Amino acid sequence: MKFSRIWAGCLAVVAVLALALAAPAQAQAKPNPNQPRVYLLRGLANIFSLGMDDLAAKLRARGIEASVHSYVDLDTLTRYAIEQASTGKRRPSPVIIIGHSLGADAAVTMGNRVSAAGVPVPLVVTFDPVTAMTASPKIGKVVNYYQAGGSGKPVSGPRVENIDLTGSGALSHFNIDKAAELHNKVIGMIQRAPRPRAVAATPKPKPVEAPAADAATAPAATPAATPAIAPAATPAATPAVAPAAPSAPVPASQSGAAAPLAGAETAAAPSAVPTAPAGTGTSN
Repeated sequence: MKFSRIWAGCLAVVAVLALALAAPAQAQAKPNPNQPRVYLLRGLANIFSLGMDDLAAKLRARGIEASVHSYVDLDTLTRYAIEQASTGKRRPSPVIIIGHSLGADAAVTMGNRVSAAGVPVPLVVTFDPVTAMTASPKIGKVVNYYQAGGSGKPVSGPRVENIDLTGSGALSHFNIDKAAELHNKVIGMIQRAPRPRAVAATPKPKPVEAPAADAATAPAATPAATPAIAPAATPAATPAVAPAAPSAPVPASQSGAAAPLAGAETAAAPSAVPTAPAGTGTSN
C-alpha cells in the first residue's frame, strides 16, 4: 500500500516535468500592438487550405495577431475587420489579408472593401486565386503567387506583383499554400509592412489680419499731421499784426497835414501781412 502511494507520487512528478518541458514549445509570443492584424482565408469546403493554419501559427509565434476563416464568411469578416480596426482608436490600425484558392479571391475582395472604408491595407497575399481579380489602388501592395499553367490566375491592379511559379518543382494548386519558403517570404513582408503616419494639419493663413494692420496705421498719420500744422500757423500770424497797430497813431499836438501820412502807413502794413504765409512774392 505504501509502495503504491510512492509510485503514484513519482508518476505525478514525471507528468508535471513533461508538461513543463513541452510548454515552451507551445508557448506563443504576446501580440505586438505595433504589428497589423492578419486575416487568413481558406478555400473550397474549408479543408483544402490548411497551409493557412500553419502560416497563422507561425505568425502568432512571432507576436503577430492572426486568425483563420472560411471564404464563405467574407461579408461578416469584412465588417468585423473594419470595426476592430477603427473602434476606440484615433486612426484605424492596419489590416493584412492572405488567402488560398477561393480564399485568395475573397482576400482581394475583402482588401478592396476594407481599404474603401478608410482602413489601411498595406498588404494582400494570394496563393493561386481561381478568378481573375482586380485589386484597388488603395491597397498598399498585392503579391500573387500562382501557377499560370494550372488553376491559378493573375491579379490586376496598379500595385500588384504577380509571381508565376509554374516551373517550381512539385508545387500544385493543392500544396502551394503549404510551401515553407513562401511562408517565410510572407512573414518577412508582414514584419516590414509600413505603419500609417499621421499627417500634421497645415495652418491656414488669415487674410483678415493684413487689412487690419493697414487700417491701424492709416488713422495714426492723419491726427499727427493736423495738429502740427494748423495750430502753429494761426497763432503765429495773429500776434505779428497786433503789435504793429499801436505804433501808427500820431500825437494830437502834430499838425493837420501829418494825419493823411499816418493813414497811408496803416493801410500798407495790413496788405503785406497776409501775403507772406502763402509763399508767393509781393507784387509791385
